[in-house]
Amino acid sequence: MTSLIGGKTKEEALGSLSNMTSDVAPIQKSEYLSRIDKAQQYMQQNCIAALYLNAGTNLSYFTGMQWYASERLVGAILPASGDIIYVAPYFEIDSLEERKVINGDIIGWQEHESPYALVARLLGKIDTGGDKKIAVDESTQFFVVDGFNKALPEGASIINGAEITAHCRMHKSVNELALIQRAMDMTLAVHKATASMLYAGITTTEVEAFINDAHRKVGASGNYFCIVLFGTATSFPHGVKDPQVLKENDLVLIDTGCKVHGYLSDITRTYCFGKPTAKQKAMWESEKRAQYAAFNAVKPGVPCGDVDKAARDSLASDGLGPDYKLPGLPHRTGHGIGMDIHEWPYLVKDNPHPLAPGMCFSNEPMIVVPNEFGIRLEDHFYVSDTGAVWFTEPSKSIDEPF
Repeated sequence: MTSLIGGKTKEEALGSLSNMTSDVAPIQKSEYLSRIDKAQQYMQQNCIAALYLNAGTNLSYFTGMQWYASERLVGAILPASGDIIYVAPYFEIDSLEERKVINGDIIGWQEHESPYALVARLLGKIDTGGDKKIAVDESTQFFVVDGFNKALPEGASIINGAEITAHCRMHKSVNELALIQRAMDMTLAVHKATASMLYAGITTTEVEAFINDAHRKVGASGNYFCIVLFGTATSFPHGVKDPQVLKENDLVLIDTGCKVHGYLSDITRTYCFGKPTAKQKAMWESEKRAQYAAFNAVKPGVPCGDVDKAARDSLASDGLGPDYKLPGLPHRTGHGIGMDIHEWPYLVKDNPHPLAPGMCFSNEPMIVVPNEFGIRLEDHFYVSDTGAVWFTEPSKSIDEPF
């Protein structure tokens, strides 16, 4: 065990943290307008009449409107040209008005009325230039899509809105990169503080509670998510149902993140509370080599699948795998990240989508040794004009996780 792991009280560890958000600004109106313009250009070029944005991430991304999805339809129609139109229950209109960033009429529906018929009528008033395709936000609940299908006139067709939303969201702006960077910095500070307060006998539940308090201390609203695993439980990528108690020489795997002005962090560290075995050290080094192999494979124009292949080839050279076989890597190498924890595109086998500047990814080619342990080192990078750039520096060694 090193000086970075254990030795501090919870109070001392929490006291080492301070607010890290005072100098970061949210996305501004001008950027929302730029996003809308990019989406409308794409729709015009691809003969798409309009995009329906459901309450949730996509509505927030394009308009800044913060609202939640429920059984009551709240959303917006983004036409291929012209102003956005919001749709909501009448009794929610005042609440939406005070949250509005981008101008547009809010058209209401009463509780006994069909919001789907209202959307169809509004679409009928838009100058579509003859286009019949209506894109629907990919996160929209099925019952809403079913309602649209029944209400839209004959000849209109619904397509997956991800064609537009992914086109816009997967390429991050300088402002988005800055928010992601700060969220990552905050979570890395929380990771360091958490490692410093571990002791034999602490439970995973207690560690999760500390991480939540620590994220609040650095300026987040708390954990966006948190996975804490000890010992054999580390071999389950997304955890086990029961809490564990930390013992001397256990491996510790902590995967957590927070949100800053709508943008997420996601970092995993694996280290030993005590003395690792020779096998654990060897596997940890294999994991690090695979992580760097993936990172070094990144160049604009390279298919996403090639990054996954680089990680798997590295593991195979160490006798792990191949493919998804265990001991080895049981899942994709990485996912996109931004306003959602998993976004397009994905670093997964055979994905032909080319890498491009502004794309952001996790790099986490986890090694699972069934019924023994798992090692996941997860850092994120973004694609620059020449290659990959880390948001956070990877772990040095199993003895020096930071």
